Amino acid sequence: MNQVFCQSCGMPMKESSVFGTELTGEKNKEFCLYCYENGEFKQPNMTMEEMIQFCIPFMVEEGMKEDEALTILQKSMPYLKRWRKSEPISEPKIVLKDGFTFMGINTRTMNAIEATPEGVIPSMWEKYHTGQIAAQIPNQVNPQHTIALYSNYESDVSGEYDFSIGTEVEEPNQSSNDFVIKTIPASNYAVFTTNQGKITEIVPMAWIDIWKWFETSGVERTYTGDFELYDERVDPDQAVVDIYIAIK
Repeated sequence: MNQVFCQSCGMPMKESSVFGTELTGEKNKEFCLYCYENGEFKQPNMTMEEMIQFCIPFMVEEGMKEDEALTILQKSMPYLKRWRKSEPISEPKIVLKDGFTFMGINTRTMNAIEATPEGVIPSMWEKYHTGQIAAQIPNQVNPQHTIALYSNYESDVSGEYDFSIGTEVEEPNQSSNDFVIKTIPASNYAVFTTNQGKITEIVPMAWIDIWKWFETSGVERTYTGDFELYDERVDPDQAVVDIYIAIK
């Protein structure tokens, strides 16, 4: 079973024994038994802020510092189903896309790190924009397109991967030592379109929906290269982003 998280408190649910229950006794795979039992929440009037304070001591017991636990919960909990304010994104379109060559800046990370204050993706975006990286990449296919690429996966959603920001290029300049060059193979993609809103909110929210969709759809990922496409629809406060997930 792929690891899932309680959509109320965020607790990892590694075994079905910690799933909540419906009135019929059926297991609920979205909420844990500590939050949800017999078809209802155990603390129905609890606010998200109260849930955060409730969860902190448990994370401290596991060895985490209190301020670190607070930061993680404040960053992740608004995206859980119980607390989120937006509707889930629509079903994806399935498209076949030719292979392409990517050039940009690169780092190595994993989702467990990105859920903490040590996450490197925000600093990568800052480096990309403040360093005017886009203007330095030669032979761009479309200068108005920025690609955030996830590749070189160690395993699956739980493993390490390369995170890169750049764009598609026609003929890579091998002398561009400051940039990484990646060849992404042709693939079928499930293309998810985010809701409209602030980039810093809609993209993380969309990834939550994407992971959940793959948990239930039966569609398998190839992990050969996934990417977010930032095009003409990108506005910091009213953006729409397409997210391409390679599938079998």
